[in-house]
Amino acid sequence: MENEQTKSWQEKIHSVVYESSTRAGRAFDITLLFLIFTSILVVMLDSINRFHIRYGGLFIKLEWAYTILFTIEFILRLICIRKPAKFLFSFFGIIDMLSILPTYIGLFYAGAQTLLVVRALRLLRVFRIFKLRHYVSEMHFLLEAVKGSLRKISIFMMMVFTTVIILGSVMYLVEQGKNGFSSIPDSIYWAIVTITTVGYGDISPTTPLGKFVASIIMLMGYGIIAVPTGIITTEMAIAARKKNHSSEACPNCGREGHEEDARYCKFCGAEL
Repeated sequence: MENEQTKSWQEKIHSVVYESSTRAGRAFDITLLFLIFTSILVVMLDSINRFHIRYGGLFIKLEWAYTILFTIEFILRLICIRKPAKFLFSFFGIIDMLSILPTYIGLFYAGAQTLLVVRALRLLRVFRIFKLRHYVSEMHFLLEAVKGSLRKISIFMMMVFTTVIILGSVMYLVEQGKNGFSSIPDSIYWAIVTITTVGYGDISPTTPLGKFVASIIMLMGYGIIAVPTGIITTEMAIAARKKNHSSEACPNCGREGHEEDARYCKFCGAEL
């Protein structure tokens, strides 16, 4: 009987903390979003010197109040699921943990509180809170496309990195260490800025051969930009063939991203 009561209590907490289909769950999530937004605002205002001097004491009190509330919320998320480790090492679990650690670390290391801006990532919960299934599906669609592109883009970036090292070294030899190309690292920096079409202009070649090589690098830059775009576009076409995902959270591990007709969690196998 006691186990049933405990289970019932955990299920009630789960329905409020993880789900937003009920009035209590939606109220909890909207309140949480408001707290996240205002806590980020406090961190930003505290970074402004004149506000820090005038309201520094108030900001510290508010920050501890936010941290205590978020700590309670984090504990509730852990105790109301059967496998808390699954949530702890999930994307939102890590973000939730990182959002409260800086304040405690600040007791030993000054300035750690500025890392609290990571709480902005928690605003991603807005997709689940308002049950915007279309946007949830689109978010998973993009994530699948990016995940499928990582290996190809990683190989491509290694090739680009090798290319800029070679081109930077060539420009160092061509410009003979002058006109800002005082070292190979400086020349590599110039090659990166040029091949990405950023063009700060703080370093520029003056010799005819240097200008010719720079022109080649600029033209290569347009082609380099197009490659990752094509890779991601291909993966998006592949991901578009997959089913849409629901926003239902697993009662066992707390993770989302299941297909709309799924009956069991694809991460831990528990019944949804």
